[in-house]
Amino acid sequence: MKRVKLTNTHLILFILTFISTLMAGSIMDGGNPLSNFSDIYLGIPFSLTLMLILGCHEFGHYYYALKHNVDATLPYFLPAPPYFFIIGTFGAFIKIKSPIYRKDALLQIGAAGPIAGFIIAVPSLIIGLLLSEVIFINDQYQGIILGDSLLMKLFTAIIFPDLSEGYDVLLHPIAFAGWIGLLVTMLNLLPIGQLDGGHIAYAMLGGKQELIGKIALFALFPLSFLSLNWLVWGLLILVLMRSAKHPPIQDILTPLSRKNRYTGYLCLLIFILCFIPTPFQI
Repeated sequence: MKRVKLTNTHLILFILTFISTLMAGSIMDGGNPLSNFSDIYLGIPFSLTLMLILGCHEFGHYYYALKHNVDATLPYFLPAPPYFFIIGTFGAFIKIKSPIYRKDALLQIGAAGPIAGFIIAVPSLIIGLLLSEVIFINDQYQGIILGDSLLMKLFTAIIFPDLSEGYDVLLHPIAFAGWIGLLVTMLNLLPIGQLDGGHIAYAMLGGKQELIGKIALFALFPLSFLSLNWLVWGLLILVLMRSAKHPPIQDILTPLSRKNRYTGYLCLLIFILCFIPTPFQI
């Protein structure tokens, strides 16, 4: 494996993202760190959980890139103004700096991130739900209503089996970070372009990925009738990637091993478990 240099840019972005997620978590928990800086400690549970999920996701990609002798950077974290963007970050990414020639490498690099993030997000969600409280929802209640994935429904039913009509779960910041982790995992697994799901779909399906990618991309626009979030994400993908097609790699004809195919099927299962038809409602 090659040694990769930790740059000042990595450190500055990490620190800024940590601070912005701290502030976001503090605001969620009722603090106001701008007027009372001591409130910043309220954001620690959310910030640490979310940073761990995002970090493990990107280090999953990074580890397998180096394992396959693909030149890649350490993760870049992207801060966001917490008063503008509720979670305080736009996520994280690594930059692949050399071509990926083999299908097995493409699949493993693409799959490692979502699987690693999922492994951290699930226990985070469970722990956070155990710390959450049930509240009564009336007409005067104001807040963001989060959509449910199959996993969210399952864990909520297990932890709060007697949830009555008119009541809902007010998520602990750790649970919210876990929920964000599942959402990020689901979005990255869309089989479009050079998203993680695009890498996996291309390794699994070859040239058929282009059709699957186009179907998935255009499906985001009807979904926008359920939630405008899908329209924003669809337009963002179009702007950043400009195509649903994954770029070709050299070794497309070599069959994947059974283990790698099972890894691809596992990612499909994770996508289904994490899929949220209506992510946010106000």
